[in-house]
Amino acid sequence: MEIIEKALHMAAKAHEGQYRKQSRIPYITHPVAVGMILMKAGYEDDIIAAGILHDSVEDTELTLAQLKNVFGLKIASIVEGCSEPVKSLPWETRKEHSIEFLKGASEDIRAVACADKLHNIKSIIADFNQEGDKVWQRFNRGKVQQEWYYRSIAESLGHISRFPLLDELKEEINRLFY
Repeated sequence: MEIIEKALHMAAKAHEGQYRKQSRIPYITHPVAVGMILMKAGYEDDIIAAGILHDSVEDTELTLAQLKNVFGLKIASIVEGCSEPVKSLPWETRKEHSIEFLKGASEDIRAVACADKLHNIKSIIADFNQEGDKVWQRFNRGKVQQEWYYRSIAESLGHISRFPLLDELKEEINRLFY
């Protein structure tokens, strides 16, 4: 549990002042929710910690070297595996990279990536239920591209083997993109 508390502290500090897309909800709620999803699914503390830290290198000033120094190679490697390539690349290029990478990724990386996408989808569903189709305006790419991305990610996550979180993700994707 100590490693989870350390991850919560580092992620909260790193994401301070950040907010969820087009909202006033502090960004830290997302990494915490990802960690909670992993905890409820029965994953070990280091996987939960990696879930809490999964966006810290991609979206903050933290580096992989810093994560490795504090949390070790395993957690740093999982975070690296969940991070997109350079943000300056086009959206499609970044998403296609993630889709291809996850086909052969480790079980730990796939679990964290799945929990991340699961929370994102649940958040979109909650917003869709309040706003309707206006929800798609907050994304760089609209509903059609988002559906392509999430369905492709789910397929990639199950390329090697299936697991309970993946089944839940697929159910939520079908709920959103009925």
